Amino acid sequence: MDRNSPPPAPPRKRLTIVDYLLFASVIGLIVFASYRVNDVLVYHWNWSRVFGFIIRFDEETGSWVANLLMYGLATTLRLAVWGTIFATIIGILMGYWRTVDNLTLRIISRSYVELVRNIPPVVFIFIFYFFISSQLFPALGVDDIDRDGYIVNTWAFWILFGDPALLSNFLAGVLCLAMFEGAYVTEIVRAGIQAVPKGQWEAARAIGLSRTNVLKDVILPQALRKILPPMAGQFITLIKDSAIVSLISIQELTFLATEVAATTTKVFETWILVGAMYFVLCYSFALLFAWLERRAARSRR
Repeated sequence: MDRNSPPPAPPRKRLTIVDYLLFASVIGLIVFASYRVNDVLVYHWNWSRVFGFIIRFDEETGSWVANLLMYGLATTLRLAVWGTIFATIIGILMGYWRTVDNLTLRIISRSYVELVRNIPPVVFIFIFYFFISSQLFPALGVDDIDRDGYIVNTWAFWILFGDPALLSNFLAGVLCLAMFEGAYVTEIVRAGIQAVPKGQWEAARAIGLSRTNVLKDVILPQALRKILPPMAGQFITLIKDSAIVSLISIQELTFLATEVAATTTKVFETWILVGAMYFVLCYSFALLFAWLERRAARSRR
């Protein structure tokens, strides 16, 4: 086969009798669960009351506009994006410190990882929010920001950060998630750097490169290929973990879903719908990252 020719397509998989039996079993379980809910709980389903909290008809503009659950979904996505950015910065720094020869830096990074990984997320969120972020943001003057200023009162600010009146809450949620997820990103980066053979370090230092140049030009480009796939998975995990910050009144999807369930008294419909929204969001990113990974693999051939 020619070196430049594309690889042959993988053989097409066919469904077997076992696959059909598994599909039938799953469908049977869904039907049985639906029957038991109606038979045991005697629950009266009313999806229309919940769907109205996704989009609603605005009589003033004469068009359909987003409602509470869509606002919560947008906030969840903002939390995941900004949380991933800051968690990546923390993880790269701490992950690099985990591999250096300096004992102090190794102790600091190891202590951070072990502290976060061995404290329940709820406890960590409460400690960080009430003892750190609640003192940090007033000192930085975040609560005194001019909401009618040129930078704040723009559509770009609303897209990136949401309602300026809730900016301090949003930043607190971002920092909580970034500090928590940064510990796991640290281990991903450390594993990626240590997966590069030591001979690469030795060969680069032998030709006179400094440690910084070795890391920047030799090690990180190779480690990046190993880091990106688990980082994509960590982003999806962060979308789901963002539900934790609803405990500190961050108005993301889970927090607003609780409000909708309490308002409509339609608990099952609300949480099934919210679960479907989480699934669609996470699965869409999973498909996107899988496509990007396949494309990157083809470009390296």
